[in-house]
Amino acid sequence: MAMIDLSRVLRAHPVRPPASGIARRRSLWERLHLDPWLLAMLLVLMVAGLAVLYSASGQRPAAVTAQALRFGVALVVMFLIAQLSPTTLLRWALPVYLAGVLMLVAVELVGDMGMGAQRWLVIPGVIRFQPSELMKLAMPLMVAAYLSRRELPPRLRDLAVCALIIGVPVALIARQPDLGTSLLVGSAAVFVVLLAGLSWRFILGLGVLAAAALPLLWMNLHNYQRQRVLTFLDPNSDPLGSGWNIIQSTTAIGSGGVFGKGWLQGTQSQLEFLPERHTDFIVAVLGEEFGLVGMLAVLLLYLLIITRGLWLAAGAQDTFGRLVAGSIILTFFIYVFVNVGMVSGILPVVGVPLPLVSYGGTSSVTLMAGFGILMAIHAHRRLLPR
Repeated sequence: MAMIDLSRVLRAHPVRPPASGIARRRSLWERLHLDPWLLAMLLVLMVAGLAVLYSASGQRPAAVTAQALRFGVALVVMFLIAQLSPTTLLRWALPVYLAGVLMLVAVELVGDMGMGAQRWLVIPGVIRFQPSELMKLAMPLMVAAYLSRRELPPRLRDLAVCALIIGVPVALIARQPDLGTSLLVGSAAVFVVLLAGLSWRFILGLGVLAAAALPLLWMNLHNYQRQRVLTFLDPNSDPLGSGWNIIQSTTAIGSGGVFGKGWLQGTQSQLEFLPERHTDFIVAVLGEEFGLVGMLAVLLLYLLIITRGLWLAAGAQDTFGRLVAGSIILTFFIYVFVNVGMVSGILPVVGVPLPLVSYGGTSSVTLMAGFGILMAIHAHRRLLPR
């Protein structure tokens, strides 16, 4: 019997390990330029948000349907932006920034009024939107594009240019007036500057200057904004007026206890004692109906999203990508911190929604567009020079 040449057989028919399902899924996600872990956590947060919104809106299916459609649009926007390369984002930073500033000027001149503020542009029969939302992305893109072409850490001259880039849109938004959005837009750009490598001595100096400027800021606040600060310091000074919101929100959260009263069983929200319960104060609905356990579960989900986002940002392979990605995820953290802080009474009320839980379309699209930028930077990292 002839001996079989095993080496020849192996060369002719090499043994390959079976392709695993996990490998196929990873290659699919890579082709789609999406991060499956981050996307899964965002989808869970959206579903939880729709459940809370159903209760907070007075059990109106129309509100949940409208929000679900907005989430669908936001996911499409995220997917489309994720397909862009960091080079494309860098190239479009200046045009998007200039377009945003021009729209803010248009708001100042011909903007639509609503709820005592001039914040919207209206294209009749097409759309009504807030240009300030666009600046939440345009600002970090523009500042990162500028600093990525300079020596880091930035010199004083570069910081002065950054201050001008940041100051013009922030001032225009604050004039609408919209203090909450102006602070968020400003913080998104400031995070870029901080991530560029400022020394702690310089940061401390800026903090001292900011503290010294507080009296000037106080004098330039609108009366209702000053009243919000005074109410924050003593809500019971006007319990049936300016203090009503925070008193009712803390009452709702406290009445939920550890495990809550149950879904759709909240008295403060269902009996309409709680104002703005489907937008800025939706955390109070969550605390009343699901208790401390429910709030901690949602906060843990936010923490996981932020942690994953920071991990993706750390993997960026160029300065522009690291600065933009880091700023986007840190701004997301500010959203969560400010909203939960103001509803629980540890921060003044500034009108910041809870990300992907509060009712609203423009903010959801903006947030998901930011995550699309984050995924784009991560997905294209191998195309960048090492």
